[in-house]
Amino acid sequence: MSQDKFWHETLHADRGQYFSVGEMLYHEKTAYQELMIFDNAAAGRVMALDGVVQTTEHDEFIYHEMMVHVPLLAHARAESVLIIGGGDGGILREVCRHPQIQKITMVEIDIAVIELCRNYLPGHSNGAYEDPRFRLIISNAADFVHQSDEKFDVIISDSTDPIGPGKSLFSADFYQNCASRLRDGGIFVGQNGVCFLQLKQAVNSYARLSRFFADVSFYQAAIPSYYGGVMTFAWASQSASARETDRSTLQTRFAEAGLKCRYYNPAIHSASFALPQYFLDALEAECAHCAP
Repeated sequence: MSQDKFWHETLHADRGQYFSVGEMLYHEKTAYQELMIFDNAAAGRVMALDGVVQTTEHDEFIYHEMMVHVPLLAHARAESVLIIGGGDGGILREVCRHPQIQKITMVEIDIAVIELCRNYLPGHSNGAYEDPRFRLIISNAADFVHQSDEKFDVIISDSTDPIGPGKSLFSADFYQNCASRLRDGGIFVGQNGVCFLQLKQAVNSYARLSRFFADVSFYQAAIPSYYGGVMTFAWASQSASARETDRSTLQTRFAEAGLKCRYYNPAIHSASFALPQYFLDALEAECAHCAP
């Protein structure tokens, strides 16, 4: 960090974003990664891992609502959810808002992320760690989905970018094992970066997921803290029916769930699957490349 107390994110070599640091609350190396939490006047508290912004108090609700409510309301009958990563607690908080969920399992490799976020970012989890439906497993999630014989209705991969501990969570083996861990009608979603700057990453995920899922797509949301455009989420299932749920049905499910959201609504849900042409062209080119 420079003398004038500005921190520069290091995800991209040739461009990036700066945050002023009001107070450095925590900055140490855990067993797996460099973890930093600091105050910023505009974004509130910011958490970064290995030089990359993971979450901020200001806009975390957009990411977490879209990662959770899109698959859960599309599925409608989910009872068991697996959260991959998610140590800041925001995904867990939103899953806990669905009363029909009976079992929530989180697999996080770095317990320090959980402990520090509960201390410095308590609003992210907002008491969700005390939910009786919740079970925490401290382990490598890639190993868990390979070794476990449990089945889930929805898997939410809230991983870091495919560097460091998160690299294995974008592999073909990981996606194959996730497909095996889903019940009939199950849905996998995962963060897939900002596609304008990380297009190759999204295309690679598409190619790998398509080997094990019949229906693979992406949906998007604008999240200011993730530099470079619109955040992309991978979607995979064995049928297009859940992805194609109409807005009227989503509205009914949303009302029945009694949810009150700051970003998500059924119209946003439906529109989020509309992708920009450059992204569609890249996916089409990948399909042509992989065609027999």
